[in-house]
Amino acid sequence: MPNTNNDGKTELLTAAELTEVDLDRYLSQVMAHQVDSGELFFQRIRSESWALENSLVKSASFNVDQGMGVRAIQGEKTGFSHANDLNAPALEQAVNAAKSIARQGQSSSHAMTDVGQVRPLYASIDPIQTASESEKVELLNELDKYTRSIDPRIKEVSISLAAQQDTMFVHASDGVSHGDIRPLIRLNVSVIAEENGRRERGNSGGGGRFGFDWVLTEGRAKALADEAVRMALVNLQAVDAPAGVMPVVLGPGWPGVLLHEAVGHGLEGDFNRKGTSVFSGKIGEKVSSELCTIVDDATIENRRGSLSIDDEGTPGQRTILIEDGVLVGYMHDKLNAQLMGTKSTGNGRREAYNCVTMPRMTNTFMLNGESEPEEIIRSVDKGVFAKSFSGGQVDITSGKFVFNAIEAYLIEKGQITAPIRGATLIGDGLEVMNHVTMVGNDLELDGGIGVCGKNGQGVPVGVGQPTMKIDELRVGGTSL
Repeated sequence: MPNTNNDGKTELLTAAELTEVDLDRYLSQVMAHQVDSGELFFQRIRSESWALENSLVKSASFNVDQGMGVRAIQGEKTGFSHANDLNAPALEQAVNAAKSIARQGQSSSHAMTDVGQVRPLYASIDPIQTASESEKVELLNELDKYTRSIDPRIKEVSISLAAQQDTMFVHASDGVSHGDIRPLIRLNVSVIAEENGRRERGNSGGGGRFGFDWVLTEGRAKALADEAVRMALVNLQAVDAPAGVMPVVLGPGWPGVLLHEAVGHGLEGDFNRKGTSVFSGKIGEKVSSELCTIVDDATIENRRGSLSIDDEGTPGQRTILIEDGVLVGYMHDKLNAQLMGTKSTGNGRREAYNCVTMPRMTNTFMLNGESEPEEIIRSVDKGVFAKSFSGGQVDITSGKFVFNAIEAYLIEKGQITAPIRGATLIGDGLEVMNHVTMVGNDLELDGGIGVCGKNGQGVPVGVGQPTMKIDELRVGGTSL
């Protein structure tokens, strides 16, 4: 992976006309009040998006958002202020606002963080600049023509292309003074197929921390179009989903979004510190089938959810959450780690400078098991194979969830048969994890489309899993 000396710090300090001496002075003002820790955060986000509908490029937008955030933490209290500019007067005002939570007094002691060597996981590039506007428009138009040519039943095509460069820098009282330049690109294809008056949708997308060249190489754009069309045509043949409790097999890759929502959020440190997660207080206890090992890994090169450093300057890490069915860890930012007497796992994330940091997932997935995927399907006499999901709802406290399958099939006598529509999966995270009876050896990560929402903030994430059998799960459908 290429490394550059420009980690974002120099660029942002130059833009703000600030020096290292200025940073230390402003941070000292925060720490002059009796607080446990303080932090200055600087960010510039350049983003671009293009959209094609009805064979016309209908919208294109470019945006630059920049600013700074200041935190002062005292126990469980956080003073936070932000400014949508990069200059000394704005920083001065933000510092004064943030430190107002603490009473005048001596600075409290604080531990120094040993950041160590930060391994770059992606190139420090601006994906917006890696292709011209004409090249992007040409891609959209050519991909539209290709998608429509696949099958005459394709009646509508929508394509979106988005790119972003996130440049950030954090200067904190624990000694961290680090920055990062994070590229991000995403291409989505959505189609509607029609036959005999019936219309069905198919979607596909992909991306990661790359430049525009990622879209153009290895036939990726056409492969996404092929997949969207395939899904739509499959759904044209779908029959009504069955209803009831039955075995469900989840496919590899994107179905890991169910794991992300039903289990992953419950393993974030803030919910467990407050005792509001179904996993609270269960470290060392068996919480799932012994076939399940789940990790959160920010260190995979170029993945959408990967981070060379998190938004508090902690290097991205690989954290084992559940090992052989036993809960062994949570995901932490600095605040929740300090309050729970442990260390940050590099999961301190924020959507932007005007948001507070929270423990958030990066790339969260289940590790491989030993079963062949075909063996898993053969083990089911009557059930459902869920290949892809859309949205769902999860209650963190109870772990209960409802997920909608956008591509699913019947399993009959050990064979995948008819596609089905209208299937929803209903259950709770702990119960489902204890009903996992087979785990495949075909781990896949999603194509690079995940956006995770929490407390109004959205951040890019990755999900994944191998094929997995749940021996009992309630399926909501329309056919009895």
